[in-house]
Amino acid sequence: MFVMENKPKRATRGRPRLFNRDAALKKALLLFWEYGYEGISVAHLVEMMGITPPSLYAAFGSKENLYREAVALYLSGPGQFVALALAEEQTAKNAVERILREAAHIFTVKTHPRGCLIASGELTCAPEHSELMRSIADLRTASIDATARRLTQAKKDGELPPSVNAKALARFYGAVIQGMSVQAKDGATAAQLKEIADLALMAWPEL
Repeated sequence: MFVMENKPKRATRGRPRLFNRDAALKKALLLFWEYGYEGISVAHLVEMMGITPPSLYAAFGSKENLYREAVALYLSGPGQFVALALAEEQTAKNAVERILREAAHIFTVKTHPRGCLIASGELTCAPEHSELMRSIADLRTASIDATARRLTQAKKDGELPPSVNAKALARFYGAVIQGMSVQAKDGATAAQLKEIADLALMAWPEL
């Protein structure tokens, strides 16, 4: 909607469009999730978000800032399942199993785009966006590091054999999740991803 005043119509020309910022950000998240950062233009973004380019820049500053806010929204919503599992499950094995099974569901549910915005997001990009790509890579690394810390604690608690390389095991499961994300984008079903999860769990080092 436009702000209407008791002035000739020409006085309202060029005025910024009013919109719900939170709703626009949620739409942007879904678009970036579906197409990636470089896969969607500002023109397409504003068209699908139902706003004007000046409104986008006034509210978010730039396309890159919009993307970063969308990533933060993802991490506080659908992308929170890894952190929650690591924090809430009593054993490391239960946490990893929960992560894998929830990934199979979340990556294929029909209420949002397939795959994981972080796991398979911005793997390559133009040189001018390398800093943005690095920030997404850092998020993937942070998830692996958090899993490694949980596995290291599991070794101290006697849940895992002392010989286990916690960081390598965390990287293994991180690679499985990234692969599940890619396969989900390629059309794999939840059942097929759960089969991958079952096989990955067979690699868990038992005492």
